Amino acid sequence: MKVLIISFCDAELNTRLASALSEQDNIEVCLMLPDYQVAAYKKRLSSKVNYQPFELARLRDPVGNIRSMRQLVKAINHYNPDIIHYQYAHLWFSLTLWFLRKYPLVISVHDPRDHIGDDVSKKTPQAVKDFGYRLADRIIAHNGKMKPIISDVLNYPAEQIDVIPLMAYGDPTQQPETKKKGQYVLFFGRIWEYKGLEYLIQAEPLIRATIPEIKIVIAGEGENFERYRAMMDSPEQFIVHNRYIDADDEKAQLFSQASVVVLPYIEATQSAIISLAYNFAKPVIATAVGGLVEQVDDGITGYLIPPRDPQALADKVVAILKDEDLNNTLGQNGKMKLENEWSTTAIVQKTIETYKRAINHG
Repeated sequence: MKVLIISFCDAELNTRLASALSEQDNIEVCLMLPDYQVAAYKKRLSSKVNYQPFELARLRDPVGNIRSMRQLVKAINHYNPDIIHYQYAHLWFSLTLWFLRKYPLVISVHDPRDHIGDDVSKKTPQAVKDFGYRLADRIIAHNGKMKPIISDVLNYPAEQIDVIPLMAYGDPTQQPETKKKGQYVLFFGRIWEYKGLEYLIQAEPLIRATIPEIKIVIAGEGENFERYRAMMDSPEQFIVHNRYIDADDEKAQLFSQASVVVLPYIEATQSAIISLAYNFAKPVIATAVGGLVEQVDDGITGYLIPPRDPQALADKVVAILKDEDLNNTLGQNGKMKLENEWSTTAIVQKTIETYKRAINHG
């Protein structure tokens, strides 16, 4: 089976998936990603993968994008895959899918609808995303909660949607476990309104009342961060890395240092941050929204709390930070959940089955 994986973002996920698939018998993999994105992950890309980088024009450059899309279509036709696996959605390539209809198509839908405040995702109009999604022979959702949502909002047959968890992110072997000097609460990833960072900031003085040495580590970029700085009661309690972090060693440093990882989202479909936390055996506190309820086992791998509730967030953070045995148990349970339910082997086999169904129109 000749598999073509193409995406315009998330090089970590796609290099992991392509490499894992290429190790399977009778699977040949071609990976197409923007050239500048792959630098941090190229060392982990299997030599068996036919890697074909491409240049990515700015979305507002129609001439450049038309040129790029023509080149991509030509390259795809030259490779002549048995299946195309398209991750996420891109304004110009979603429209280009119309010219690739002769190939069976699988699309991984990570967010069927844009989240509150996510201005980057909104650069591709929802109608264009939906146009591309509906051309798919099969769609991959990353948890059971997403499946009926995708079916309803896209008017897409539920029987053509397969549920396959996200692969694990991060490399815990990159950075040895650090000895913590204090207590660190980590908020990691893109910063948009729906991520609920303001509720973690509101929870900080509540946590500090019991744990004075608390440090809140915020690592990521997104909207203008100054509005969040203005909310901080004690800015000295925060360590802020307001930029995109993709290097494995830096991720490993942040997660190894963390005592607990928090996701105070006000809405969600799924989150790769949870698997990243589990990979480093860290407990997770997340709000009970969307697919997060399937990713966090309440009281086992971490805790689920109501959204927009700084007191509930503070209470669970304090509970974990004050009890080292509980912290370790929750973290190890998360690691086991990752290995048992989201193993690379299981995900690869499910993905191959999806490819076969798409090829056979089943």
